[in-house]
Amino acid sequence: MTELEVASQIAAMDSDAIKAVAMAIAAGIGVLGPGIGIGMLVSKALEAIGRNPEAAPKIQATMFIGIAFVEALAIFALVVAFVIKFA
Repeated sequence: MTELEVASQIAAMDSDAIKAVAMAIAAGIGVLGPGIGIGMLVSKALEAIGRNPEAAPKIQATMFIGIAFVEALAIFALVVAFVIKFA
């Protein structure tokens, strides 16, 4: 494929295709950070429980609150992705 053919194919993309690609990028990048954050949060909570098992209920409660806040960021990214797609 020559550069001219590639350029003509890119120019032929309609707005729905561009919106679909933008939605995929926004959702993918927007969920990547919270996914890593939840993994780190649970890892450190399990490490803390392993070091001090008596504090497990307090650590678990705080962990679940933290997971809820981080998951809210992922849901926000998903909402933004849908706004990009359907707006």
